[in-house]
Amino acid sequence: METPTKSESFHNFSSPEGSPMVHHIPSPIITRRTRTDSTSARAFLNPQETGIVQSFSRSKGHGFIKRSNSDEPIFVHISDIEGEYVPLPGDKVKYRLCPIPPKFEKCQAVHVEIINFTPEVHLRWDSPVEC
Repeated sequence: METPTKSESFHNFSSPEGSPMVHHIPSPIITRRTRTDSTSARAFLNPQETGIVQSFSRSKGHGFIKRSNSDEPIFVHISDIEGEYVPLPGDKVKYRLCPIPPKFEKCQAVHVEIINFTPEVHLRWDSPVEC
């Protein structure tokens, strides 16, 4: 696995066991609150896509979606999850791609909505976080 250069503005994402994964977290992380109006408008021009939640950490505030039309996982920030339930791996979602500044070469998922839940019990956002 190639390590991204500092200019790529992405961090390696490690699993809880410490083994490196192929996912990269954008740096700085662009949230709904910090995204510019023009970047948000650019995202709305993109068609809706579907994918499967590959991982999501409520405590870390982010996760990854496996795109239906690509092997490349897409980063998703907690602020871009719509609805009242915390996503779980295996949930089918719809979303739009939003280009990430400064070069707009990479994208992240925004306006993410769960459209098909896995059978596991889903917590609501207002549920206490289990330790």
